[in-house]
Amino acid sequence: MTATVEASRLARWRTIWRERYGKVKDAALNVGRAFSLVWQGHPPSALGMAASTLVGAFTPVAQVWVAKLIVDTVVDSINAQVGAQAGLRAVAPYLMAEFVLFLVNAANQQARDYAEHVLHAQINLGLNSRIIRKALALDLSHFENAEYYDKLENARREADWRSLQIVNNGFYLIQNLITLLSYSALLLTFSPLLALILFLATIPAFIVQNRFSELNFRVLSWRAPEARRLHYLEYLLTNLDAVKEVKLFGLGEPLLQRYEGLFASFLDEDRAIAWRRSLASLGWGMLTSLSYYAAYAWIVFRAVSGVITLGDMTLYIGVFRGSQGMFQGILRGINSLYENGLFMSNLFAFLELEPQMALATQPRPAPRNFRTIEFRNVAFRYPGQEDWALQNVNLTIHAGEKIALVGMNGAGKTTLIKLLTRLYDPIAGQILVDDIDLREYDLASWRQQIGVIFQDFVRYHLSASENIGFGQVEALGDQARIAGAAHKSGADSVIDGLPEGYETMLGRWFRSGRELSGGEWQKVALARAFMRDCQLLVLDEPTAALDAENELRIFQQFRELIADKTAILISHRFSTVRMADRIFVIENGGISEQGPHAELLAQGGTYARLFTLQAESYR
Repeated sequence: MTATVEASRLARWRTIWRERYGKVKDAALNVGRAFSLVWQGHPPSALGMAASTLVGAFTPVAQVWVAKLIVDTVVDSINAQVGAQAGLRAVAPYLMAEFVLFLVNAANQQARDYAEHVLHAQINLGLNSRIIRKALALDLSHFENAEYYDKLENARREADWRSLQIVNNGFYLIQNLITLLSYSALLLTFSPLLALILFLATIPAFIVQNRFSELNFRVLSWRAPEARRLHYLEYLLTNLDAVKEVKLFGLGEPLLQRYEGLFASFLDEDRAIAWRRSLASLGWGMLTSLSYYAAYAWIVFRAVSGVITLGDMTLYIGVFRGSQGMFQGILRGINSLYENGLFMSNLFAFLELEPQMALATQPRPAPRNFRTIEFRNVAFRYPGQEDWALQNVNLTIHAGEKIALVGMNGAGKTTLIKLLTRLYDPIAGQILVDDIDLREYDLASWRQQIGVIFQDFVRYHLSASENIGFGQVEALGDQARIAGAAHKSGADSVIDGLPEGYETMLGRWFRSGRELSGGEWQKVALARAFMRDCQLLVLDEPTAALDAENELRIFQQFRELIADKTAILISHRFSTVRMADRIFVIENGGISEQGPHAELLAQGGTYARLFTLQAESYR
C-alpha cells in the first residue's frame, strides 16, 4: 500500500514538473519571438536600446572604483598633511571623472527613454496591424464563435505593452549581468562565501514572484469572456446606436449597476492577488535585507580592524550593495520575462489561427462573363448547430437572369448568398460556375465579380463619397462614377442637400457629421452596390427602409439599371419580387416552389398564399 501511495506521489510530481517545464519552454520561445517582433518594428531604436544597455552596464563599476580612489586620496592627503589645496588638486581628476560619469549616465538614460518611446509606438502599430490582418484573413465562422472573441480579447489586451516589457527587461537583464560580472572580480577577492550567501538570500523571493506571475496570467486569461461583457456594457451605455432605447426604457442605471458589479469583481480578484503577493515579497525581502546588513557589518569590522582601507571599505560596500541589487534585478528580470512570455502566448496563439475554408492550390481566375451558376444538392449547417440551414438545394441561374428569393425569416435565403459569395463552403453538394466547382476559383477574383448589399449593411462614419466609393475601392477617386452610382440609387438627391455634398461626413461619431434617416442610408448603400463593376448583383432587402413612393421609383428603374447584369433579389415585399424572371420560394432550408410570378400564383401554393395575405393588408 505504501509503495502504491509513493508511486502515485512520484507520478503527480512528474506531471507537475512536466507542466512547469512546458510553461518555461513556451515562455522562453515567446520571449525570442517577441524580440523578433520588436526588431521588425524599428531596428534603429532596437539598436539604440542595445547600445544604451552596454553603456549602462559598465558605468556603475566605474563609479564605485572612482569613489574608492577619491576616498583613498583624501585619506592619504590627510595622513601626509599636504594641505587643503594640494589635497584638492590630488582629488580633482577623480572628481572630474565622477562628474563625467554622471553626465554619461544621465545622457544614456535619456537616449534609452527616447528609443523606448519610438519603439513602443512602432510595436503598437506593427502588432495591431498583424492582429487586424489576421482577423481579415479568417473565415466568417470565426466571427460567429464566442471563443474567437475570447482569443482576440486576450491577444489585443496587452500584446504591445508586454512585448515592449520583454525587450526592456531583456536589455536590463543583459545590463545587470554584465555589471554583475564586472563586480564579481572585486567581490570574490573579498569573500566568496559572503557573496554566495547574498546570492542565495534572493532566491526565495524570486520563486514566490514566479508563482504569482503564473497566477496573474491564469486569472486574466480566464477572465476574457467577462472582460468582453464589460466592454459591451460600456458600449451600450455610451454609443449612439443604443442610447435611444437605453434612455426610453430606463436601462441606464440597471446596466450601469451590472457594469460596476462586474468591475468590482475584477477589482476584488486583483486586490486579493496583490495583497498576497505583497505579504510574501515583504517576508522574503526581509531575509535579503538581513543578509545585506550582515555583509555591511562585516565590511565595517574589517575596515575598523585595519585589514582594508577606507577606500576599500567604500568600494566593497558599493560593490556589495550593487551586487545585491544586480542579483535582485536579474531575478526580477527573469521573472518578468517569464510572466510576459506567458502573456505573449495569447498573441501568438491568435496569430497562428488559420482559415478553415480550403483554398485551391492552383486556383483558376474567376470567369469575367460566366454563363451559369448551379447549386447542386447543396446542404449546409452553421458550426456548432445541429439543425440544417439548407438541405438538398438545387437551382440554376443563367447569365443576365433576374431571380428573387422569398420565404419566412430564417428559411435560409441569406445563408444561400453566403455560400454563393464563399463566406462559407457547403458541407455537402457543390456550387458550380460554368460547370466548375466554385472552390477551384481564386477567391478574391470571384468576389470581385459580385456586388452585395446585405440588409444589415454597414453605415461608414466617413464621407458620403467614401460610403459609395467603397463599392469599388480601386475607383475611390473616380468622382464621376460615384455620382453616377448615387443617381442610380436615388442617393444623389440626399447628398445634394448635405452642406459639403459628397465630402460631408456621415454619422455622428466625428465632428461635423450629419446623421441620415434609415431610408437615406439605404439609398447610399444601394449606390455602393451600383458602384461595383461586377457581373452579379445581390440585394438583400434593398428597400426595406424606403417609403412606398421611393421603392416604386427605384424598381421602375431597376431592370434598366441592371439590364446587363445577373441579379439576385431577396425581399419580403411581393410588389418588389414580381419583377424577377423567376422566383424561388425557400422553406425549411429547401426550395419548395419556383417559377415566374404569374405561374406561382396559378399554382396556389405557398407563394400565392403569402402574396394574397400581403395584398389584403394593403386594402
